[in-house]
Amino acid sequence: MRPAPAAWLLCAVLSAAGMWLYVSRVLVPHQKAEAAVLGNPRGNLSDLYPRWLGSRELLLRGRDPYSSEVTREIQIGYYGRPLDPALPNDPHDQEAFAYPVYVAFLLAPTVRLPFATVQDIMRWSLAALTVLSVALWLRAANWRVSWLAFAAIAIFTLGTFWVVQGIRLQQLTLMVVPLIAGSVALLIANRQIGSGALLAVATVKPQIAVPLAAWLLLWSFGDVRSRWKFVSAFLLTLLVLVGAGEVLLPGWPREFYAALRAYRGYTRHLSPLDELTTPKLGVVLAIVVIGSVAAVCWRARQVSADDDHFRWVTALVLAANLLVIPTVAPYNQLLLLPGIFLLLRGWKENWANRTSRIVLLLAAGCLIWPLLTATLLTFISFFTPAVQRLWQVPLWTSIPIPIPVTASVALWLYQYGLRSGRPMKTL
Repeated sequence: MRPAPAAWLLCAVLSAAGMWLYVSRVLVPHQKAEAAVLGNPRGNLSDLYPRWLGSRELLLRGRDPYSSEVTREIQIGYYGRPLDPALPNDPHDQEAFAYPVYVAFLLAPTVRLPFATVQDIMRWSLAALTVLSVALWLRAANWRVSWLAFAAIAIFTLGTFWVVQGIRLQQLTLMVVPLIAGSVALLIANRQIGSGALLAVATVKPQIAVPLAAWLLLWSFGDVRSRWKFVSAFLLTLLVLVGAGEVLLPGWPREFYAALRAYRGYTRHLSPLDELTTPKLGVVLAIVVIGSVAAVCWRARQVSADDDHFRWVTALVLAANLLVIPTVAPYNQLLLLPGIFLLLRGWKENWANRTSRIVLLLAAGCLIWPLLTATLLTFISFFTPAVQRLWQVPLWTSIPIPIPVTASVALWLYQYGLRSGRPMKTL
């Protein structure tokens, strides 16, 4: 007998409470204790702060956000003091402004406010935007659920480590993911102009938006006569953003490129595949993943946007990107939501296949592990602070999570779409 939506809602509330309390009672105290021992600086530690301060200085004072002077000011707020290369325990991440300059347009309404106020606004806004992205991905996946089931899914999502980390850090990924979800949902609804415009704005985080843009542009040129509005809206909006950025800061693309190169130099830029194998083998595996996904996209370029085939290929592109992107950041794993929703929607069909069943169990295990262990550690934390020594346990599956999800989506495509060469019917 399947659990009622009310039971799932209760489970969602308990697991979300467990994860949020785990972070505040176990993970953060451990980080503070470790920083005190090593002498590491701790300021506001907000991922939003470098982008906000750079945007404020550019819009209000006309200063170059990529400059070393602004970077030093960012460090004073982010870390509490400028980084000192002579101190071996100081962080390597310079926290420079390493975004396209047009991110300033998104943050413009906040630049005259005190940053503490901006943080409060962003925390609640990112939580609301996450719920919105859940609704948009459910619509894009053509999965209709009751309001009670939607509440459970939304609370489960808010209780993932991905979202907890993103909200606590005020990570712009949580603002960009709803833009991507909105773009895909609008495209499926044949609202191409709005879809293209939203996707262009999402390129403020190019590492997560560009692979999807590449797939959708390829898809557009598969039938350009009926899809030209998407291409035009995307390119025109992007041109406006880049041009407006050029007016604000002439020559900014060159400075942005230099900031990206510097960022790769002072941070540990390894992909999940690199972390799980070796950097050399990771590159080989990344090439295989990219080539395989590109082949899938090429074969699917002529399907219509309201075909299930399009939904699954889009989910594959978003999930596979997390395998090869040169960073391990749990908050980016919100891009797994469309794949997870499609897999849940077609659970019976997947479960009927032995190989799919094994991969699904691996994916479910990776997703459930942090929720269960975080709740357990939270409970223990009320009795002893020694539980902080086990802070890593809920994060053990953080790196491999995208692998079984991506594999499950790829298996579905092979079994029901690509192998037969026929468009898939909507369930």
